[in-house]
Formats: sequence, structure tokens, C-alpha cells
Amino acid sequence: MIGKARSWLFAPGDSDRKMAKAAEGEADVVIFDLEDAVAEENKPAARASVYHFLRANPADRARLWVRVNPLDGPHTAHDLAAIMPGKPGGIMLPKSRGRHDVEQLDRLLSALEGEHEIEPGSTPVIALVTETAAAMFTTGDYAGSPRLAAMTWGAEDLADSIGAQTNRDPDGEFSFTYKMARSLCLLGAAAAEVLPIETIDTDFRNLEGLQARAEQVRREGYRGMLAIHPAQVPVINAAFSPSADDIAEAREIIALFAANPGAGTIGWNGKMLDRPHLSRAQQLLAQVED
Repeated sequence: MIGKARSWLFAPGDSDRKMAKAAEGEADVVIFDLEDAVAEENKPAARASVYHFLRANPADRARLWVRVNPLDGPHTAHDLAAIMPGKPGGIMLPKSRGRHDVEQLDRLLSALEGEHEIEPGSTPVIALVTETAAAMFTTGDYAGSPRLAAMTWGAEDLADSIGAQTNRDPDGEFSFTYKMARSLCLLGAAAAEVLPIETIDTDFRNLEGLQARAEQVRREGYRGMLAIHPAQVPVINAAFSPSADDIAEAREIIALFAANPGAGTIGWNGKMLDRPHLSRAQQLLAQVED
């Protein structure tokens, strides 16, 4: 349900200019935000703006997603009723409390897809799964969730949820609780067989730091990253794109195992390869060939 998913760029739903700039850029997915980026009094106007933008850009619609407001508040149904006639490419669900929230969202989307002649089940969902303390304990429960295509995590709302003054160590890195949230999201996504997407980097001027972090989380298993500024997108795209050397190595490993179908282990370049190496090579090529 998702093509390339390296970079996911937020744009406030109440700014036509910023939505247009985001959509014109290189982001694989653009997320028009109706939640945190939009003040309470501006939400009705933002819904209308997002709907009109979607209707005006049908050719680009598959990569134009919308972050609605959380299901435990008063806005989600209004958000969906306003934007679904515009046929967004997907929905981001913030502050997801567990699989039951994705199932509730599925029911809302199914009704609206039927009403607006949208193919049933064709609107995918990415869930933000660590934004409250309670949600940390349900990150492993998403397997089989309808429509779920990706999971991501949040450090800012989580810090607010637990009353923390900061989510950083003195050296500027995420402190233990937030590293744990990152790991739980990654493990939960793997268990659910959906894409794990890294959270935002708020220091949008520090592109070197962004590059280092993006490359680190890619090595750990993440497949993409959220962005809050267009300047972050090329860095993220590059970090989550396998290099030519990576691709050549993966193809060589796959070819070795194909030539030796009964082998459990194979010697290669002074190293011993086993089946997990083959699986990683296959997963890397799948990213390129999607």
C-alpha cells in the first residue's frame, strides 16, 4: 500500500503555502497535519484547506497523507468526514493507544470509503505508538491490525505524558526511556510486519547530526524517518537509500545461496554467511525494487 517511504514530511494543514511547498519537494510521503500544527480555532478551516488541496492534486494524491486528531478527543470524526472525499493517500493516527484504536479507525474509514466510492480498505494507516505512557505497553499488540502499513514513535508527547522536563541526556542524545520507545516501536513494527519509521529531529538546522542519526537508525532496522522541514528530506532520502555497494553485495550473497541451495553456511570474503545474512540481503533488495 506504500511505495517508497524513506521521508515523511509534515506540513501544517492551515497553510496552503507550506502544503504546496512540501508537495513540490522530494519527500516520499507528505503529511498534512490537522493535529499539533493547527490551533483549536483553526481546525475547521484547516480541514477545508486540506480537502481542497487533495482535490486539486489528484495525480499526486497517493503520497499526500493526513494526520488527524487523536481518537480520544472530539475532532477525529470531523477530520475524516471533511478530508475523505478528497481521497488522501493515507492517514496518520496520533497517540494510538493500541490495536483497538487502529480497529476503530478502520471502522470509520470503511464507512467513509463506501460513502465516497473509494475502494474498500485502500486507505492505509501509520500509527504513532509511543506518545503516552500507557501506549508504551501496547507496542507489541499491532499484528494483524487492519490497514496498518507503518508504525512510528514520538518523544515530545511522551515526555509531556510522564511529566519529564526533557527527553535528552546532557550530551543531547535521547535518554533511556526514549531509546526504549524507539526500540519498542521497531520491535512492534517487526512483529506486525509493517514499516518502522523513525521520529522527527527537531533541530532542523543540524543536517550533519540528522545524517548521523538517520544512518544509525537505518542500521538498526528503521526504513524511513519523519521530517519537519524540507531541508531534512534530501538527507533522509540519502540515508535510507542503499548504496550501489550495498546492492551489489546483497545480490552477490543471494546468488551464492542460490548456487548452493542445500548449504546452511557459506564462506565469503573471509566471513561465514548463514541464513540470516541471506534474509537481510533479500530485504535490502526489496527496498530497492519496491
